[in-house]
Amino acid sequence: MRKFKPLTSALAVVFSVVLTLSFARPALAVLEADLTNNLVAIKADFFGDSITLFGTIPDEGDVIVVVRGPSTDFKMHRKSNVGGIWINTSSMVFEDVPSFYAIASSAPLDDITNSAIRALNGIGVDYIGLDLPSTKASGPVAEAWKQGLLRNLTDLETYQLQHGKIRFLGDSLFRTEFSLPSNVPIGSYDVTIYHLQAGRVVDARTVPLSVAKVGLEAEIYDFAYNQSAYYGVVAVIIALIAGWLGHIVFRR
Repeated sequence: MRKFKPLTSALAVVFSVVLTLSFARPALAVLEADLTNNLVAIKADFFGDSITLFGTIPDEGDVIVVVRGPSTDFKMHRKSNVGGIWINTSSMVFEDVPSFYAIASSAPLDDITNSAIRALNGIGVDYIGLDLPSTKASGPVAEAWKQGLLRNLTDLETYQLQHGKIRFLGDSLFRTEFSLPSNVPIGSYDVTIYHLQAGRVVDARTVPLSVAKVGLEAEIYDFAYNQSAYYGVVAVIIALIAGWLGHIVFRR
């Protein structure tokens, strides 16, 4: 069950964007956009969330919004049947690729821009660095590894290959929404908005988004990450105490 931001928050963002546009001089009119909430707080009861973006464009055109999570390395394994037992026989590491990727557009990408513009701006999963260097793999082998990674990330819902829809509320005001799964990676995200005319990007801006653990969950995470040795000792002690208490209870 996802939690959605209060309607008042969304209306406040819309009012702010419209007000900014109303007082801007026409010669200085630019792309404006913001999120209803720039922080996604992960607590023990977190089951997913959504982020909503509102914006305005000064002139007619199309809009693309890309949400990109912090970069990380993904290690893939390939299993083979060896003597009747399935074991890992090969592996591949994809380095420095987004941990989360989602995209929305006001029209199909092929209708509003071309592959050269998308490659230049990193728009679409084909242009975010998933292609392996020839020193690691090439041809059908590299493509098989890439498709395997995309399947895994799509199943986890951290890569959303079905493009979202950007809706215009009038001539210039637009809105879109992205879903975040319960396993969304923590870290700093970039939400980049592109304004296109005649297939070319005429303006762009990036809005920051933070996904972070808060409260007790954050303290436990920081302790486990920064003091891993002590965390291991504490975990073993807790396990021993729990086992001892369980033994006493069930012995009776």
